[in-house]
Amino acid sequence: MKATEIDMNGVYVFKTPKYKDNRGVFNVPFNLKEFREATNFYADFTQDNLSVSKKGVLRGLHYQLKKPQGKLVRVLKGSVRDVIVDIRERSPTFGKHFSIILSSRNNLSLWVPPGFAHGFLSLSEGTQFLYKVTNEYSPENERTLLWNDPELNIDWQIDNPILSEKDIGGKVLKECTLA
Repeated sequence: MKATEIDMNGVYVFKTPKYKDNRGVFNVPFNLKEFREATNFYADFTQDNLSVSKKGVLRGLHYQLKKPQGKLVRVLKGSVRDVIVDIRERSPTFGKHFSIILSSRNNLSLWVPPGFAHGFLSLSEGTQFLYKVTNEYSPENERTLLWNDPELNIDWQIDNPILSEKDIGGKVLKECTLA
């Protein structure tokens, strides 16, 4: 795993090599020892989640209070525009966002530490999005940051995504409960 820290403290992009031969492809998408050495983050992952989305589906921007989740995200099939927003109130990058294309072709993973809202836009039909989480899903603690909050100015490159009712009802950052 080759780790690159981006300009938001604690966020990393990982590139894992693919090994091809006449039988197919082999890859190690996650190695706990290498992950911990790169991130210095020692929480254990509690669960893997897999979502399958149509092209144009936007999921997020989600976060949890009291039981925040760190997420290691990657795409198994297709591609997404993955977006995170720093909602750590004392962070120098509070309210800033980072966007990256994750795909089955580029073989990238993104480490999203606790304290970030996370979402993605499916750019292809049948996108398979896999993510490891550091804490269990807690519906009573889940919140949604509005995907098109004008103050965040996220360029999703889509005007009318397919959204859930929960995501339609998201709040702008200045109205969000963060603690």
